[in-house]
Amino acid sequence: MMQQTLRLMLTLLGVSLLTFLLLEFVPGDAAELLLSGQQNLSTEKITALRQELGLDAPLPLRYLRWLRRAAVLDFGTSFRSGEPVSQELLRCLPITLTLACCTFCFAISMAMAGGIVAALLQNRLPDKIHRLWTVLAVSVPDYWMGLMLLLIFGLKLRWLPVAGGSGLKIYILPTLALGLSVSAAEGRVFRASIIEVMNQDWVLFARAKGLSRTQVFLGHVLKPALLPMLSIWGMLLGHLLGGAVVVESVFSLPGLGKLAADAVLQRDMPMVQGTVLLMTFFFVAASTVMESARAALLPFRSEARLH
Repeated sequence: MMQQTLRLMLTLLGVSLLTFLLLEFVPGDAAELLLSGQQNLSTEKITALRQELGLDAPLPLRYLRWLRRAAVLDFGTSFRSGEPVSQELLRCLPITLTLACCTFCFAISMAMAGGIVAALLQNRLPDKIHRLWTVLAVSVPDYWMGLMLLLIFGLKLRWLPVAGGSGLKIYILPTLALGLSVSAAEGRVFRASIIEVMNQDWVLFARAKGLSRTQVFLGHVLKPALLPMLSIWGMLLGHLLGGAVVVESVFSLPGLGKLAADAVLQRDMPMVQGTVLLMTFFFVAASTVMESARAALLPFRSEARLH
């Protein structure tokens, strides 16, 4: 536990430093962008605003000041809205978490169902359809899928809201846009994992003992085949958080992804730092949980070999 906590802290520290350095190389000046709508803009106004925002200090000093506040969960004040970054993050977090949970459940369900059917009916028509579908779905970018779903179900058929609204309906199209490619990739891995396990000696021995096909699959194939999937599920959250930046922008969902995208465009450094750090925390935490689950499932594979 101590080692995992240390790894989390070092990862957050490294990501925060890298983000801070990258923001320095982004073209444009935050003070100029904030004052761009004003008339008679002078150098004095820009200089005064830079001093007010603390942008006139050397880079190492600014980073150390930010790091000291971030240690007590104070990520500063947004350049754009003037509100505390923590408040805006808490306001947008439930939307992104809901989208991530919906997409995760959808992708896992589709991947497991498709992978099981394709593996049990290997080289038959369902398997060929599944393999073709996985290739096509993985090849389509999330933003293009989102635009097509928006055009068909939102603008043409008018079955689902294009933007705004409330309730779970607003998450249907974003979940499909983000989850179809993920479910296809996972389904392909799960199919290969099941086929590999089904060819193991302990599975052949279980069949020779006279166990039914269902007993063999549930007792000796399914759990060992899930081991590679657990590693992928940990990385899946990283894809969901990264894809949320694009998908939330396409569907105008006011979540962390859209908040991060707007902050980058407006050079809102405190907001960018806060969103990136929060997303990194969830990614590392999810990976740690999946690694623990994988370690817990390892005895099942050893037990399956013994029986």
